[in-house]
Amino acid sequence: MRLIFSRKGFDSASGGGPSPLLAGRPRSLPIPTKMPTSTRFHDVGDGIASQVARLSGGRIAADRPCHLDPDLDPAALPRQPGWRGALGQAGAAQSHLRNQGVTIGDVFLFWGLFQENSGPPDWRFRATKEHRIFGWLQIGEVWTIADDPQALLAAHPWLSAHPHVQAGGWPRTNTVYVASKTLTLDGERTALPGWGLLRTGFRFTARGSGSPSQWRVPSWLDITQGGVGLTYHPPARWQSGGRLQSAARGQEFVAD
Repeated sequence: MRLIFSRKGFDSASGGGPSPLLAGRPRSLPIPTKMPTSTRFHDVGDGIASQVARLSGGRIAADRPCHLDPDLDPAALPRQPGWRGALGQAGAAQSHLRNQGVTIGDVFLFWGLFQENSGPPDWRFRATKEHRIFGWLQIGEVWTIADDPQALLAAHPWLSAHPHVQAGGWPRTNTVYVASKTLTLDGERTALPGWGLLRTGFRFTARGSGSPSQWRVPSWLDITQGGVGLTYHPPARWQSGGRLQSAARGQEFVAD
């Protein structure tokens, strides 16, 4: 089973800043988009539009199109029966996933840039920025749909709101990963669904580090301790003490 550490949500390039940590809970914000989508910020539940407006200083309006992907929260939009979590990918990032052999049964671990926030009414950031895992998706189905989602929608009409099934601009590499119904680890089916959001997540950034990109990683990942390593991370990035200088470029880091 491969693990794919997938960079998602707001950051300095997409959205203009971090997503908030609210009472210790990561709240990954969907990014603004110019790609095909049927979803605007005001469509997303739990007050996302007002949060984004406040955190962006009014730069991102409620009626602006957003890229709700990965789509993991059942409460984010009205759902049709049978809905499951899903992720879309295209371009160079999808080519990397294909070249690494990512397939059914592998697990995406979604991470992003976060910062502790006071929440309403002030929405003030405090403490330092950090990288944190906030959700997961185990691959149940892989659909390479390019710009024609009809076969996928015939099989799963509940995917009709997903941005990667909206026609008009997706490249030939456009692929949708549909979550498995349940999470299976080491051949054992768990009581968890094949997708979801973590209550507090897992902090990647090393404590005391001045940069969110300085990670503290477990030994099974650390190549200096015999771990499996990560794509996009050559030996020079791995340091003693379980530290890793994570790559600024690249969206999908694969551990096999």
